[in-house]
Amino acid sequence: MSKLPLPDLGAYLREQRESAQLSLRQLAEMAGISNPYLSQIERGLKRPSAEILQQIARGLQVSAESLYVRAGILDERVPQPGTGPAASSDVLSAISADPALTDRQRGVLVEIYKSFVGADGASETTNRTGTSPVGARSGG
Repeated sequence: MSKLPLPDLGAYLREQRESAQLSLRQLAEMAGISNPYLSQIERGLKRPSAEILQQIARGLQVSAESLYVRAGILDERVPQPGTGPAASSDVLSAISADPALTDRQRGVLVEIYKSFVGADGASETTNRTGTSPVGARSGG
């Protein structure tokens, strides 16, 4: 089996897991995925979905957005001329990382926030299909 081009993601996940002093088994349990699957993600053998990355991010207490960028789901945020620090990124990261919110609540908050800052895309991070993976719904 050939490796997918995600060694950066797998190495980053392993580094974050080790710095959090979590075993592979502990993180897999926290993220609600199997131990072998997490191991394959860390070794770059499997490409996780946005939902799986969000679960892993919650377990590691890191920004899901940073995992999306490393996995190639989101384009890296490029500061726009005339804008201050990437406050939008901070807000989206805070929404993604808040353990008190459900996935549905996160999606709604992101949609509301983006409606306030503008939907023209100038200050948003979108995936390559033009939609936000945080607010993505499956089968609904």
